[in-house]
Amino acid sequence: MRENSGEAKSSAIAAFRRVVGDRWVIDEPAALAPYECDALFHLSELPMAVVLPADEEEACQVLRYCAQHHIAVTPRGAGTSLSGGATPVTGSVVLGLNRLRSISVLQDAGQAVVGPGVRNVVVSEQAQAHGLFFAPDPSSQSACTIGGNVAENAGGVHCVKYGLTVNNVLGVRMVNGSGQVLELGGASLDSPGFDFLSLITGSEGLLGLITEARLRLLPLPSKVRVLLAFFSTPRDTCDAVTSIIAAGIVPAGLEVMDNASLIAADSYSPALRLRTDAGGALLCELDGQPAEIESWTVQIQEIFKRHSLLELRQADDQHERLELWSARKNILPALLRTARDVYVADCVVPRRLLGEVLDRINEMANDASIEVVQSFHAGDGNLHSVLRYDSRNEGEEERAMELADRIMALALEAGGSISGEHGIGTEKLHGMCWQFGVDELDVFAKIRELFDPHSILNPGKAIPTLHRCAELGGMHIHEGQMPHPDLPRF
Repeated sequence: MRENSGEAKSSAIAAFRRVVGDRWVIDEPAALAPYECDALFHLSELPMAVVLPADEEEACQVLRYCAQHHIAVTPRGAGTSLSGGATPVTGSVVLGLNRLRSISVLQDAGQAVVGPGVRNVVVSEQAQAHGLFFAPDPSSQSACTIGGNVAENAGGVHCVKYGLTVNNVLGVRMVNGSGQVLELGGASLDSPGFDFLSLITGSEGLLGLITEARLRLLPLPSKVRVLLAFFSTPRDTCDAVTSIIAAGIVPAGLEVMDNASLIAADSYSPALRLRTDAGGALLCELDGQPAEIESWTVQIQEIFKRHSLLELRQADDQHERLELWSARKNILPALLRTARDVYVADCVVPRRLLGEVLDRINEMANDASIEVVQSFHAGDGNLHSVLRYDSRNEGEEERAMELADRIMALALEAGGSISGEHGIGTEKLHGMCWQFGVDELDVFAKIRELFDPHSILNPGKAIPTLHRCAELGGMHIHEGQMPHPDLPRF
């Protein structure tokens, strides 16, 4: 809204109420509070209003009004984003799509057609009744919605074998920044023209709002086995991951937990009897035919023995498998219960360098006097370094954010990326200036303008302006200028 006057605000809210009804427009400050941020809690801003359309046509009408009156729009699903992607900007309208919850499982086609407000876990539950499953399963699976999964290109523990959301979406319907409906992809495996479907997946709400998604469903595997292995050191744990992949085995999941993670999970669920004396642990899930799982298990046991294995546990029964997985799932709740503040630094590094990168992060954490807990998707090198700090202590939050920047720079120096699955949002805008050059950022901006000519969709997120990069020093790491020159090179 060019002039955020009381009159213009009143006119906008009245227009939204005519479209969606009084009940589905929120503008009272107290009622707006739950929408002031996503799961990146230390960045927040109250929106002008929250609008909750019932269907695609209502979403189109709201977007057209916002485009005509230059009102910024913040798309929102369940608000589980960890990068500030769903955090409003001043004077913006939060457009929530939680009411679009239609779902249809097409068993013969191995597909599901769902609304953006359908929770990820609901897709899995309904698909299972047909002998199928939806592979992407982020940690927030019970709360996060499919629209947000597509917007953020969500991953999860099974992405090492089955890919991210982009590998499991066949088509979408979406509304662009002008209020036009576009249909990309479809029921077939390929379609003519440019692959705009992949472009939309992971676009963080900058190019449009997903109003329907066609998902790929896979047959449930004949057998599933989970191995939980404890090792002497974090390096041994990470090297075991590299050796499994090098042996030609592709597990459904490979998750690493360091000693601090094991201690946190054990305090949360002591009945699991985790080895808190171990330097690290590896959860390895295998799925497929029984014979191949038996063969892989023998090979993996030998690999583990070569990497200072302390103990190995095995679970074939579903209840026992879920018990072992709860060791990994309980870590963040345990940390949130005991820490004043947490920040998750989501980066990607090549698998072969996992052990070395972890050692360097621990050295940097010691220098900064910030505790770092490591539990992450090792199969695709996706680190989730959890920084624990207390913002009430003078300078501690600044040291934590500086450490997060150093971890980003280290990931780039190792040949990785500043984000694996959490997205850029507002959190990593400066990191984009490190990872990409001027020409690349210019192309990103032009693509964004094509879909959103009025620049109303999620402004200030994901793609920094060249002016913003200049303010940050324009440090493009691929041109040899390290954001932190004291970091050793790989």
